[in-house]
Amino acid sequence: MKAVAIVDTSIFCNILNIPHMNSERTQVMQELKSLLKESTNLLLPMAAVYETGNHIAQLTDGRNRRQFAEFFITQVKEAIEGKAPWQVMQLPDIEEVGEWLNNFPDSAMRGAGMGDLSIIKEWEKITRITPNYRIFIWSLDSDLQGYDYSP
Repeated sequence: MKAVAIVDTSIFCNILNIPHMNSERTQVMQELKSLLKESTNLLLPMAAVYETGNHIAQLTDGRNRRQFAEFFITQVKEAIEGKAPWQVMQLPDIEEVGEWLNNFPDSAMRGAGMGDLSIIKEWEKITRITPNYRIFIWSLDSDLQGYDYSP
């Protein structure tokens, strides 16, 4: 069955091997290899791009910060150009952002921030437009792991 994985920040940080955000790297890299072998489409939501960039900017060692920032932009640019194993998802339109904002108070009460909410909303959208695919959020975050649709 064809599958689409939405890559969460926790996964992207491990793939990029960002210090203090890479404790599950071996497991993540094994899963990445398996997903690629199965021809799973990997989508990188803008929330994961923003959040990963924030984690890199918070690295205490300036040399690490520069090194990982440059590696990060290379990976994201390659995704945009279709040269990476994942592709960057489209930016949401104003109506989508408005819907996310309307849902945010309930999301916040469950402890999920705007980044997680936006990823969940992207998952919901993709399940509607590609109902014949397995769609799941690939995450180490227990709040996001349950999002897995199969036709």
